[in-house]
Amino acid sequence: MELDGDRCYRALLSRDRRFDGRFFTGVTTTGIYCRPVCPAPTPKRANVRFYPTAAAAQAAGFRPCLRCKPEHSAGTPAWPAVPEPVSRALALIGSGALDDGSVNDLAARVGVGGRQLRRLFDAHVGAAPLAVGRARRVHFAKRMLDETDRPVTEIAFAAGYGSVRSFNHDFAATFKRPPSEVRRTGRRGPAGAIAMRLAYRPPLDWSSLASFVAVRATRGVEVVTADAYRRTIVADDAPGSIEIRFVPGEAHLMLTVTTASPARLLGIVERARRIADLGADPMSIADSLSGDAFMAGLVRARPGLRVPGAWDGFEVAVRAIVGQQVSVAGATTVASRLVELFGKPVETDLGPGLTHLFPSAATLASAEVEAAGLRGAQADAIRALARAICDGTLSIDASAGLDDLVSRMTRLPGVGDWTAHYVAMRACGEPDAFPASDLGLRKAAGDAAPATARALTARAQAWRPWRSYAAMHLWRSLSDKETA
Repeated sequence: MELDGDRCYRALLSRDRRFDGRFFTGVTTTGIYCRPVCPAPTPKRANVRFYPTAAAAQAAGFRPCLRCKPEHSAGTPAWPAVPEPVSRALALIGSGALDDGSVNDLAARVGVGGRQLRRLFDAHVGAAPLAVGRARRVHFAKRMLDETDRPVTEIAFAAGYGSVRSFNHDFAATFKRPPSEVRRTGRRGPAGAIAMRLAYRPPLDWSSLASFVAVRATRGVEVVTADAYRRTIVADDAPGSIEIRFVPGEAHLMLTVTTASPARLLGIVERARRIADLGADPMSIADSLSGDAFMAGLVRARPGLRVPGAWDGFEVAVRAIVGQQVSVAGATTVASRLVELFGKPVETDLGPGLTHLFPSAATLASAEVEAAGLRGAQADAIRALARAICDGTLSIDASAGLDDLVSRMTRLPGVGDWTAHYVAMRACGEPDAFPASDLGLRKAAGDAAPATARALTARAQAWRPWRSYAAMHLWRSLSDKETA
């Protein structure tokens, strides 16, 4: 991906946090690469090179700065301009696709050959897929060294390494020194828990995020307060929990993970980041949407609005089906009954309100979900969805593009465009999903009467490739009118 060097240098001079993670600066005189917010004296323009990813800077021979710590950046945002196989592959790597699989496996999941994927990564990312995956693991391990008091052996496996030896090799190759030389005294989390920072590019409209999730929180599985989101999870077949807490005045949230096994902690942290949409680039999204006069006013009213993600794709798809043709409150009640009837009770104490795991696809594939208050067509749709997940017909993740996911989901009985686009928004992080038939969106975009789905679809073309964020602004505008 081509970067505008002069623009990057101006951002470097300003140390603007909004650019954190959007590029990295290699300094030829030191052999070090930095974040745009590095507090060190700014090098001369002639002595810097700019890279779209940390992996690209490392591939060019630079090592991470121990002062600004590139591993603590807000992460590389989505790039709408790159080919779809690249953006999908990057999302899958972020989900751990290369922890246990090969580049050829990854390429097959995004519909291209291995050689073609490598060429695309070289042209648009500046580093090979394996280099991106390796940077992901070693940077997370460095963060754990900085932020926790966990032993090195545990950190290696938490970061996705198969052995301490391979971890030590990658770490020394990246930082030019062993883990023991860079470790500082980390924070000790609550008993039996791990606490880590989740960085983001400001602004972040936390109150809108929390209010959206709060009214949809499934009893027993999720608890939402004004400043925190908590939920049950499964890690290595054992129950656990996460808490994502807002930190006023800081450009990070605090994540607390309680789990019996930290072996997959990197995956847990990245899924938690997606819940709060922390990989978003609010500056680019706002600039794009503000080209439309109507949307510009909504963007000004709610800077930093995010698309709330979901811990599990199947869970949010079930919730979407339950929510068809009923109020949000009604759907929350039915979803909570599903958990009470078919969810697995948690025997360990995970805190107030966290009592169950959401029922698995295997459980709901043949369950009499009508007992939760579902109508016949909805019940059949949930069972069909669960069977499709179990037999591999459907994967709700980044392996499919938006059109493919919508096509696959709408082949299921009782699943239409609204449900498929809603799931794509929240479960897959698709920035351009848009459930145009939604009555709330049509009301928000209409004048005296709701706009038609066709008219709204046509109008939303101006909001591409960020229609998911436009949808959130429209929904939020309705809430603001109701509370005005």
